[in-house]
Amino acid sequence: MSERPTIVIEVRRWHPDAEQPPWWQAFELPYREDQSLLEALQHIKDELDGSLTFRWSCRMAICGSCGCMVDGRPELSCHLLMGDLAPGPVRVEPLAHFPVIRDLVIDQQDVLDKLPVAGAYLVPGDDTSATEPSRQTPAQVAEYAQFAQCINCLLCYSACPQYGLKPDFLGPAALALMARHDADSRDAGQAERREARDATSGVWDCTLVGHCTEVCPQGVDPARAINRNKGASARDYLLDLLLPGRRR
Repeated sequence: MSERPTIVIEVRRWHPDAEQPPWWQAFELPYREDQSLLEALQHIKDELDGSLTFRWSCRMAICGSCGCMVDGRPELSCHLLMGDLAPGPVRVEPLAHFPVIRDLVIDQQDVLDKLPVAGAYLVPGDDTSATEPSRQTPAQVAEYAQFAQCINCLLCYSACPQYGLKPDFLGPAALALMARHDADSRDAGQAERREARDATSGVWDCTLVGHCTEVCPQGVDPARAINRNKGASARDYLLDLLLPGRRR
């Protein structure tokens, strides 16, 4: 049996207790074409360097834990096959625009804090019954279903140049989830979300570069969601000018 081919993976390392600045470390390891990059990182940790630190959970591109920069592009490491990355070398580093805790592990707290600001949850109306199901037609579900696929992997934030320049920007995922709930026929929280939507850090901070949509592993289109809410924001602004007492 012939030996398995090898590939070089270069990982950007950093430890909070290390005196040196971040450094690149190269690992050469055997691989299979159907092996994921996450499995390759696990091989490095198990066989070559147990100090390598990274997040992972489901291994099926559902949990969003294993996001990292791969050759300069935000990716889920479980979503990439080594056969597609060969012959290498492959450069792996933590997601851009986030503080690094250690190696490939980033601090996600900023985005987690933004989700409640964006009202990324369903707000029931006064007529909602706690005992009766809230029925929806297929057409009503279709209004928001695409945006509901977000797994909070944060790849869109890493791809967004505006978030890198303006950390206060609510960002693609939070605004896509805002649009998801605004479009839900069961929701009554549109007015509560309006202040965050119309703020400087809301939809108008987005310059519609569209990289967020390009990197989403679930096919969510945050750029479209933000554009929809820009239209709603402009409509409400004009209505407030024409009918100044309508919000009382």
